[in-house]
Amino acid sequence: MTRTRNPAGRPRAPLTLGVPAVLAVAFLLVPLLGILVRTEWGELGAHLGSEGVTEAVKLSLLVSGGALALSLLLGVPLAWLLARIDFPGKALVRSLVLLPMVLPPTVGGVALLLGFGRRGLLGPWLEDTFGVVLPFHTSGAVVAATFVAMPFLVISLEGTLAGLRPAYEETAASLGASPVRVFFTVTLPLVAPGLAAGAALTWARALGEFGATITFAGNLPGTTQTLPLKVYLLLQDQPEAATSVSLLLLVIAMAVLFSLRGRWAGAAGASRTRGGKSGGGAGSLSRLRDRWTHGAEDPEAATDREAPHTTSGASTGTGTPEAAAAPGEPDATVARASPSDADADAGAERWDLRARFGGFTRLTLDAAPGTTVAVVGPNGAGKSTLLRALLGLAPRAHADLALGGIEVGALPPHRRGVAWVPQDGALFPHLSALANTAYGLRAAGVRRGDARRLARGWLERLEVGHLAHRRPAQLSGGQAGRVALARALAARPRLLLLDEPLAALDQTTRAHVRHTLRGHLGRFGGVCLLVTHDPVEAVSLADRVLVLEDGRAVQDASPAEVARRPRSPWVARMLGRNALAGTAARDGSLALEGGGSLVVADPVAEGTNVLAVIAPEAVALHRERPQGSPRNVWAGTVREVTAVGSRMRVLVACRGRPDLVAEVTADAVAELGLEDGAAVFAGMKATEITLVER
Repeated sequence: MTRTRNPAGRPRAPLTLGVPAVLAVAFLLVPLLGILVRTEWGELGAHLGSEGVTEAVKLSLLVSGGALALSLLLGVPLAWLLARIDFPGKALVRSLVLLPMVLPPTVGGVALLLGFGRRGLLGPWLEDTFGVVLPFHTSGAVVAATFVAMPFLVISLEGTLAGLRPAYEETAASLGASPVRVFFTVTLPLVAPGLAAGAALTWARALGEFGATITFAGNLPGTTQTLPLKVYLLLQDQPEAATSVSLLLLVIAMAVLFSLRGRWAGAAGASRTRGGKSGGGAGSLSRLRDRWTHGAEDPEAATDREAPHTTSGASTGTGTPEAAAAPGEPDATVARASPSDADADAGAERWDLRARFGGFTRLTLDAAPGTTVAVVGPNGAGKSTLLRALLGLAPRAHADLALGGIEVGALPPHRRGVAWVPQDGALFPHLSALANTAYGLRAAGVRRGDARRLARGWLERLEVGHLAHRRPAQLSGGQAGRVALARALAARPRLLLLDEPLAALDQTTRAHVRHTLRGHLGRFGGVCLLVTHDPVEAVSLADRVLVLEDGRAVQDASPAEVARRPRSPWVARMLGRNALAGTAARDGSLALEGGGSLVVADPVAEGTNVLAVIAPEAVALHRERPQGSPRNVWAGTVREVTAVGSRMRVLVACRGRPDLVAEVTADAVAELGLEDGAAVFAGMKATEITLVER
C-alpha cells in the first residue's frame, strides 16, 4: 500500500498514529488553556503586585539563582568527568545524577532531611563546625532546588561534551596547554550552547521547585516561601490570585523553552568539516618515479634546503637540551624553545628522537636532529596510532620517548614538547586565525602582544596573514590547513607531527607551502614525522621513508632506496608499479599468491618469500599472442584506460593470475584499439622484474 502525500511531498500520518498523537497534544494543552481561560485579566496586575507575591518573586529569584550557581560549580565538573573519563562505577554515578529526576520530590525532601537535617548524617557536623542549619532556612531552599534541578545541567552538558571532537582538546594539549587551561580556553567556549541550554533549564526547574522545598525547608514567608509554595497557599484562600501567579510561572517556563528551541539535548560547538581535495594524482608517474629514484627536488618548489637534513638514523644530537621547567610551572616540564626567538633559526638547539613503541605498534625509531621522516602505509597500518603514541594519546599503543636526551614518555601530552597538526587542522572555531596561531605561545607564558606579533609573522610566511582576523568557519580548507601549520610551527616544539598537512590544498598552493615548509624543516632543530599518501611530499620533504603495515615497520630507508626496492606491495602500487607477492619454486620461477607463476632472470633460493616489482612501462600489450623474447605472457581483458600526463594507464584483468597495470602511449591505445572489454596479451621480460625479499 502506498502512502498518500501532501502537496509538499511529505508523507501523511496514518490515522492509527495521527489520532492518538492529536489526543496527546490536547491532553497537554487543555490544562494550560484552563489557566488562560480562568485568569482574571483585569485583576492580573493587582494579584501579581501584592506584597506577598512580590516577596515570593524576589525569594524565588534568589533561590533559583543560588541553585543555578551551585549547579554550575558542582555540575560542570561532574558532566566533564562523565563525558571524558572512564572509571569504575561510572554507570552508578550517572544513575545517581538521574535519580532526582525520577524520584518523587517529597521523597527527595525527606532524603535531604535525613542527610543534611539537624539529626541527619551531615547536619550535626555542619551545625557544630560552621554553624550552618539548612532546614527551614533560605539556604535549605537553595539546596533543595539544586538537588532537583542540577541533573538538567549535567545531562545537557554531558551530551554536548560527548559530541565535541576530542581533536580540539588534544591539539591544545600538544601546543603546551595544561588540562585546566584547555578546559577554560577551548572546552568551555565550544560547549557554550549546551551549557547555556542546561543552565536555562536548571534555572527554570529551580524556579518551579515545590515538593522537596516544602519538605526540607518548609513554607516560611520571606524565608523559604517561593512562588510555587505561594501558589499552594493562595489556592486555599484566593484561587483567582493563585491562577494569576500560575500564569506568571507558565509564561516564564514557556519563554525558557522557546529561547532554547529544542537545544536542551546539547550540541557540540559546530565544527566545519571540509572535504579536502586530494590533489596528489596529477602529473606524470614517470616523472614522479624519477624524483623518488634519483632524489630530485620537486620542480614546483625547486630550491635547495638551507640546511640539509641528516639521513642517518643514529641519535647524534650535539646541542645542549633545554633545562626542565622550574617546579611549580605546570605547563612546561619539557621546555620549548624560547618563543622570543621564533623569528630566528633553531640551530642553537638540537633535539634527537629515540622512541620504542609497544602495544598495537611495535617498532623502534631513532632520528638525528633535523631529520624529517615520512610515514607511509595503507589504511589501518598504524600511522595515526604511531603519532598518537608519541603524543601520549593512544590507548592501543605507548611510546618510551626521549627528546634531546630527556625522557618524556611518562609525561602528560602538554609537557612533552610535541606539537601535532591533525588531518583537518582542528582549528579552534571560537578563535581567529591569529589567536589560533598564538595559542601555543600564550600557553608557554608569552605576553599577549609578543605572542600576537610572532603569530602574525608565521601567518605572513605561509601567506595567510591577511586572514588573521577571520574565524575558521570563514576560511577555505587550504587556508585553514596553512593556519594550522603556522600554529604548530609557532609553538616551537621539539618534535613536530604532521598528519597529511597539505591534503586540503590545491596543486599551486601545495607547491608553495611545500617550499615554505621545507625551508623551516631545514632549520628545525628537532625531528619531524610526516604522515602522507603523496609521494611528492615524501621525496621533497623527507630524508627517510618509514613504511608501516599492521603496526610493524616494513622498511625504513631513503626515498630513493624505497623507490628502487619497495618491500611493500602498497608502496609499489603507490608508486604506480605492479607488486606481485610470491614464493620461489624449485625450478627458479615464482609461485604467485594471486595464482599462476612468473619466470624471473635471477632466481632466489627455493621457499623464499619475495615481492616481484614490475614497472608499468615494462608491461607490453598485444592483441595477438607475441612470439619471441617475453618469457611471461598472460591473457587478459582490459578493464580501464585512464590518462596520466601524456601517457595512458591500462588495467588488465588476467585470467587466473593477478591483475596488471601497463603504461603505454596514446598512439598505442588507438593503434591496438584498447578499450574496456578488449582481449589482450600482457608480456613481461624476465630481465625487467625486480625481486625484493619480504
